[in-house]
Amino acid sequence: MSDFEIGVSGFGILLLLLAVRIPIGVAMISVGMVGYVTIAGPVALLSYLKTETYWRFTSDILSVVPLFILMGQFAAKAGLSQALFNAANVWLGHHRGGVAMAAVGGCAGFGAITGSSLATAATMGQVALPELRRFNYSGSLATGALAAGGTLGILIPPSLILIIYAVMVEASVAALFQAAFIPGVLAALGYILTIAIVVRINPDAGPAGERQTRSVKWAALAEIWPVIAIFILVMGGIYAGIFTPTEGAGVGAVGAFIIAITKGKMRLQGFFDALISTGQTTAMIFLILLGAAIFNAFLGFSELPNFAADFFQHSGFSPFTILLGMIALYILLGFVMDSLSMILLTVPIFWPIIAGLDFGFGFEGEDLKLWFGIISLIVVEMGLITPPVGLNVFVINSMAKDVPMIDTFKGVVPFITSDFIRIALIISVPSLTLIIPSLLAIE
Repeated sequence: MSDFEIGVSGFGILLLLLAVRIPIGVAMISVGMVGYVTIAGPVALLSYLKTETYWRFTSDILSVVPLFILMGQFAAKAGLSQALFNAANVWLGHHRGGVAMAAVGGCAGFGAITGSSLATAATMGQVALPELRRFNYSGSLATGALAAGGTLGILIPPSLILIIYAVMVEASVAALFQAAFIPGVLAALGYILTIAIVVRINPDAGPAGERQTRSVKWAALAEIWPVIAIFILVMGGIYAGIFTPTEGAGVGAVGAFIIAITKGKMRLQGFFDALISTGQTTAMIFLILLGAAIFNAFLGFSELPNFAADFFQHSGFSPFTILLGMIALYILLGFVMDSLSMILLTVPIFWPIIAGLDFGFGFEGEDLKLWFGIISLIVVEMGLITPPVGLNVFVINSMAKDVPMIDTFKGVVPFITSDFIRIALIISVPSLTLIIPSLLAIE
């Protein structure tokens, strides 16, 4: 077999291993090492592992990952998720579908201090589901709104997926956070509008909640000042160039810890639980990163990425046709893979193709990285709510055991439609992603 054929075979074997639920990190390491040895020999593999492992995990930028995870853990311990939902609920809950809208708003706020979709979905599900049940929301709308709202955890900065993407394409994490802000706001507003349309078609799906007095509304807003303070301090500092992303994450983690202490929510056991959970999540991500590095090195030897880039650049297809094909493939991969796996598996192949195309927008290299990164993020975010995997759907449905899984998947369909509309907007109007980075001009 030629090196190229070995690369194609390795890619196919990896997809097969993922289909039978082999963990993505283990699958990538196994296929990557076998493929590397087949092409370059065992001595070359050992030499690569010696340097790659050290280089990969001493990268300064990766230190931001455990710090943002720790910030989210402390925020959850501080009970900020409950405060966010309560604040959104007292302002929106009296509208039809208002409690579901409040759940989406709570997800957006909590996502702004966690960077994880699964954590956002799980935390806000525990907070909002009892209230949605109390007002007799339909099972499909209640679980669908929470599953979709959870995806805001990786779209609204800070986002762990964007950090990993930045490492892979050598982009600015700060600029990517800036580029994601408007699409993140559009996502939250789009989901709220989707709920409004659903309850207009079927009023029984989302009955109106209780109307609150003005004093209650302002008191609820006062309870979420810690979230606002952390977001302004961390994201404002990063956007303005005062902090690097790593420094901002450290400041945010300390801030969330202090808030948890002052609220009396942090006990010694909770502190240790937060540290252990952070370590476990970070270890999982780092194992996947190492697996991706080994697998991508094997693909590089096989020349598969270069072949794919040359093929599409000379295929005669328009750049937008190629981009739409990538989006379609992302959606298909979302049926069987999680968002991080999709980014790690596809970006080494997709980015060289995209970098060689002319979309006619007058992009420079850095702008193209930002634009494609946000498009990729939105599409892999959809994978969290598409069948048959849809990790967010499983997380929320496991909390609502009285709701059939098929109803939850039906509930997310309107939100997937909203995602498609947002993707079309981002593709056709690149300034939605590029205007903030261009205004702030942070290198």
